[in-house]
This record gives sequence, C-alpha cells and structure tokens, in this order.
Amino acid sequence: MTITLIAFAVLLVISFARVPIAFAMGIVGFAGFAMLRGVEPALGQLEKVAFATGINYELTVLPLFILMGNFVTSARLSEDLYAAANAFLGHRRGGLAMATIVACGGFSSVCGSSMATAATMAKVAMPSMRKYGYADKLAVASIASGGTLGILIPPSTIMVIYGIMTQTNIGHLFAAGILPGVVAILFYLLAVQWIVRTDPAAGPPAERKGWRERLATLRGVGWFLALAVALLLATRIYRANPESWLSLGIDWSRSAPGQYLLDPVTAGIVGMVAVFALALVFRGVVGVIALFLLVMVGIYGGIFTPTEAAGIGAAGAFLFSLLHGGMTLAKLYQVLLDSAVTTAMMFTVLMGAILFSDFINFTGFAEALVTFVNGLGIDRWGVLFAIVIIYIILGTAMEELSMILLTVPVFFPLVMSLGFDQALGVPPGLVAVWFGILIVCVVEIGMISPPVGVNIFVLRSVLPDVPTSLIFRGVMPFFTMDCLRIAVLTAFPIISIWLPSHMR
Repeated sequence: MTITLIAFAVLLVISFARVPIAFAMGIVGFAGFAMLRGVEPALGQLEKVAFATGINYELTVLPLFILMGNFVTSARLSEDLYAAANAFLGHRRGGLAMATIVACGGFSSVCGSSMATAATMAKVAMPSMRKYGYADKLAVASIASGGTLGILIPPSTIMVIYGIMTQTNIGHLFAAGILPGVVAILFYLLAVQWIVRTDPAAGPPAERKGWRERLATLRGVGWFLALAVALLLATRIYRANPESWLSLGIDWSRSAPGQYLLDPVTAGIVGMVAVFALALVFRGVVGVIALFLLVMVGIYGGIFTPTEAAGIGAAGAFLFSLLHGGMTLAKLYQVLLDSAVTTAMMFTVLMGAILFSDFINFTGFAEALVTFVNGLGIDRWGVLFAIVIIYIILGTAMEELSMILLTVPVFFPLVMSLGFDQALGVPPGLVAVWFGILIVCVVEIGMISPPVGVNIFVLRSVLPDVPTSLIFRGVMPFFTMDCLRIAVLTAFPIISIWLPSHMR
C-alpha cells in the first residue's frame, strides 16, 4: 500500500506542476511498473494499453456521441430550446434564469458535454437576461449550473467512461441518468426561486407571451403526438396478437441481457430511415425530443446497442444541422476537426489512466483498501458518505475526467464489497449503476466549485466582462441544492435504478 500512496502523491505533484493529466498518469504508471517489474515489462504494458485502447469497439461510442454533440451545437437547436422555455417561464420572476436551466437540460439530452452546454447557452441566454435587467450573478450562475447537466442527462461521455472502466452496462447508465436529471432541474429551479425571493431585483419578470406564441415554439408537436399515439396503438395491437404483421418477423420476447432485437445491419438501416424521417418532419424543440427518444428508446428497448445508437444519433444530428441549421462545408470541416481533437485528447487521457489503473491493481491497493475499511467496522452508509465527501473535496482541485479516471479503480471495488446489493435488494449490476450516478452528480459539483470550476472558466472565456469571483458567489445557492440532491439520491436509490431495472 505504501508504494501506491507514494504514486498518488507523485501524481498530484506532477499534476500541480501543470503536466497534462494524461502524461502525468502515464508517467507514474510506467515508472511504477518499471520499478516493480523492470523496464522491458513496463514497455510491454505500455504497448498493450495503447493497442487495446485503440481497437476497443466499446470506445467507439465516445467519438460518435462527441460528433453528435458538435452537430447539435452547430444546428442552433439551443436557440429553439431557449425560446420555448422562455415563452412558458419568462414572465415569472426569475423566469429567464429558469428558462435557461430548462433549456440546458434539453440541450444536454442531445449534447453530452457540460462545457459545450455552458458555452452554447451563455451565447443564447445571456443577452436576453441582460436586456431585462437580470443581475449578472444570477444570470451566469444559472448558465454555469445548468451546464453541469451535460454529464448527467444522457448521452454522457463521463457515463461511457465509467461504464467501460467498471464493466457496467452503458445503456443502463444512460437510463439511470434520466430521472436524476429531472430532479437536478427541479432543484436548480428551486435555487432560482430562493434567490429571487431574497433579492427580487436580481431576476425581474420579462414580458408575458400569449398562448399562440407559446405553441408556435412547439411547432410540429401535433405530428409528434400523432406518431407517439400510433406507436402506442401498434404496441397494444401487437401485445394482443403477437403473430400479427406488426411483429415484422422479429421475436420481440427476447430479453436476455446482452441480446438485441435486430442485427447491426438491420438496426443501422432502421435507425437511418428513422432519423431521416424525423429530420424532415420535425425541427426545433420537437426535433430535439424526437432525436433524444430515438436514441434512448432504441437503447432502452434493446433495439440498438449504445454504439449503434450513438452512430444513429450522430447521423440524426447531422441531418438536423443540414436541413435546419445552415450546415456548410466550412462548418462541417470545423465540426469534424473539433470532434477529432476532442476524441484524440480523450483517448490520450484514457490510455494514461488505464496504465495508471493497471499499476494500482498490480500493487493490490484496492484489495488492501477493502480489507482495511472492513476492519474498521464502519457502517456501509458511513463509508459511502466518506467517499462522497472525498469526491466533493477533490472536485475543488481536479477536473471531472481526471477525477473519474483516478478514483473509480480505487473506490468502485470498495463500494461493491459493502453489500449494498443485499441492503437494497437489487442485483450488483444496479448497485454499480447507482454508484455511477452518485459519482456523476458529485462531479457536477466540482464543475462549479472554486478554485478549478471548469464551467466557471468556460463562462469567463465567453463572458470576459464578468469577474470570476462574482460567478463563484452566484453559484453558491446552486451548490447547496446540489448537496441536497446528492442526499436525496443516496437516501432513495430507486430514483436512479428504477428505469434500468425495467430494461431488457
């Protein structure tokens, strides 16, 4: 255990020396293997990790969801989402801030990146809030906090990485993030109400929109509801007569884990036809909902694997951008370039993290930690509380990806050994899902916590006239609500595991 603690200390020193985290983890992991096993085995381990990461099929979901998010960002869907939320909420005190949070939630459902959500919504929402005299402290805080929803509401790249590291079903993680995402939005709305009640001048009401204007922001909702009703009726008819033509020759009764209703080629064809039809018929808010449901229902119903769903989602986002977002060759080049750069950065970090994680596992630190904690006689809930506190503290000094990659190999085996499956009466896989959601929620806190607060500095780059100290003061009510939300999700695991427990 001693050599592992030294490795963590060296890693922190190197990181604070501004060495990129990918290289810091890789250097410490390689050096650790070299000390314990020799240089040649360490070089072999480095080669193995680089090759295995590059050819890992599961990891292809990352660039595809990144591409989907970049296409969505270029399609100006954020403007439609904000306009719709503003039409229904803007006339209330603090309504524009609440509309910003709701729009962030909607944008997160097709983006998957907190930083992209915060940066995009800052450009859309900030001018409107300043126009109506909102205090900068409330305006930027609502954007920064709403932006954190990007890693909780699926699709989420952080969830994908957690799923791959812990061998947890990614589809289950995505489904588990939906209800906690709704809870997060509700708690943030309460934070806005708290602020405007204590300081009414911080969020004056905007003009009230008529119902005609409100419904205009939901154009296409009639067709969408008609399609949803038709699918519901088809499902009921099929259940009443499984041998009807609605079965399409598919055995819909298959429900074994890891099995899917369609082969990859058929799933791809069905998905592409679906996204093309959705892109032609729907746009704006309804288009976002339709794209999100296509991806999530496909995963939830066992029609697509997460990787297939990511490809279909990226294709759908491209079509929306092409048909409704003014996609040009220059924009397409920039989207592809940004996606490639982000993917390369993420894979480099992953390689360094896997090498470091392999070193930690080789030293037996995780097993030693489990034995040590179990010997203390602390209740499982006390251990979980301590882990959450550690994550909150780490969030003040580390960005989210590094925190996940460094801590999950240590804490995940510990949590899985505490017997939560017996205490909650659920399979171990759902305990892994629940713990993953808790980690993501705690990581969200770190994104708005000083001194790192990634979302804070993203907003500073977009809004250079707003002082950093003002943003940090503004997010404190949202920080408080985040802590309360984590307490709720810890006390009521059913919020996180109800949807995945009903999946195929």
